[in-house]
Amino acid sequence: MLPIHTGGSGLYVKFITHGISPAPPSDAALRGELNALSLEEAVRRLQEADPEGAAATDLRNQRYVVRNLEIVLLGGKPLSYWRNNWQEPAGPGFCIVRNTDELDARIARRAEQMLRDGAIEEVAALEGLTLSTTASKTLGLAQVQEYLKGRLTRSELVSAISLATRQYAKRQRTWLRREQWLTPIMAGAGESPKRIADRIAALLH
Repeated sequence: MLPIHTGGSGLYVKFITHGISPAPPSDAALRGELNALSLEEAVRRLQEADPEGAAATDLRNQRYVVRNLEIVLLGGKPLSYWRNNWQEPAGPGFCIVRNTDELDARIARRAEQMLRDGAIEEVAALEGLTLSTTASKTLGLAQVQEYLKGRLTRSELVSAISLATRQYAKRQRTWLRREQWLTPIMAGAGESPKRIADRIAALLH
């Protein structure tokens, strides 16, 4: 039987296909020290320790910056060393690619659907709760919070969520392009998920 894995974050997919990262595990004491730094200071230290690795890091994401700096400091080698020493990927892999204009339109429709499905009410119910760092970065959360404060109209809210999602999708495309073992599958406009799945299944025979 052939197991099939679909979806998941980039790191989750990487774990499934390449195994456990050879990079050094986290050190509680060092992590605590690095977490106490401002984002600007952490970025500066990463850029000094590994300029190439810093250039490949999302420097707006403190969690990524801190972890990458931790790897460089603990391992004594640049990030490229650890990224290039993972095992070869297991099994064939595919990534679904769409025309950018079509993808942008799908993202805009999804933003509208989120609001129709109660995203505003869900965010309003979170008022007064303390969210984890990961949860606070949920796509659309910050934008809905701005709307609830009266700083955005509903139309502006849809545009803001769409923009944030397009930026995220761009980062996903960049990650997928680096994974050269994946075979791109160009999805046609209006092509059903079943049709795309059938095309991929045909390549597995």
